[in-house]
Amino acid sequence: MPTTAAATTDAIATRWQAQVVGISLGEDTAARASAIGTRLDALGLDWREEPFEADGLSGRNLVVDLGGPAGAPLLLIGAHYDRVDVGHGATDNASGVATVLELAQALKARPLDNHRVKLAFWDLEERGLLGAHAWIATPGQEQPALYVNFDVFGWGDTLWMMTPQDGTPLLAALHAASRVEGIGFQPGDRYPPTDHLAFLKAGWPAVSFSLVGGDEIAAILQAFDGQAPDPAPRVMQVIHSPSDDASQLDPAAVPEALRVVEAGLRALDVTAVAEVPRAESPASAAGASGGP
Repeated sequence: MPTTAAATTDAIATRWQAQVVGISLGEDTAARASAIGTRLDALGLDWREEPFEADGLSGRNLVVDLGGPAGAPLLLIGAHYDRVDVGHGATDNASGVATVLELAQALKARPLDNHRVKLAFWDLEERGLLGAHAWIATPGQEQPALYVNFDVFGWGDTLWMMTPQDGTPLLAALHAASRVEGIGFQPGDRYPPTDHLAFLKAGWPAVSFSLVGGDEIAAILQAFDGQAPDPAPRVMQVIHSPSDDASQLDPAAVPEALRVVEAGLRALDVTAVAEVPRAESPASAAGASGGP
């Protein structure tokens, strides 16, 4: 029989994959939102829709309050749930949504001590990060101590992180946890465009995570720089294409990657807001819309 740790790892991988499948089967954004809502209901979490209008389009973000100490700084964790018109948006970005849902379960079971936590599932990312921009622009919106984004978390051996700053306690904790879990960890300020950019452009602290093959990263950045690496990295062959369905997923490293991220967030919680990645150096591999 599997050990308790192995059984837990298997359960995370199975649950994560099932959630990605459920979301990506949705025929439209409303169906994807419904799948997310069903999971949040099962977790016993209250959630709400926040409609918005932007660039002549209507969207709705889904927001969840996980709670936390009154008056504590806010940690916001999110992922976009919309997709492009082709494919099923499994890798981009049901995979990121399922990752946030797994973190929600972990943080509900064992809450942070020094932060309030909210979850956000953004709409219309693929049309220019519109959901995230709309949330930030809401009058009276609270600036989070840190926004943590997930986009394209579908396979691979490396946790890839966009961070505008080196040498923080968060990075040190992630490096240490990745060694414990035996998974690659590659942070840096060059990264494809996704919702973290909306926060950085507002001057609000943000980071972003993907799970990919470590040998893909250089070629992914080349592709977003307008080059044509040969062969094209797997990510670029899958996202925004008819092949972006659940068959592309490999959950093998997802539990380890989740444990690394959770360990980093818990280490950040211990330091409260003494030091978090700042937004004065918002760098990205490309422009401000779409992509992993």
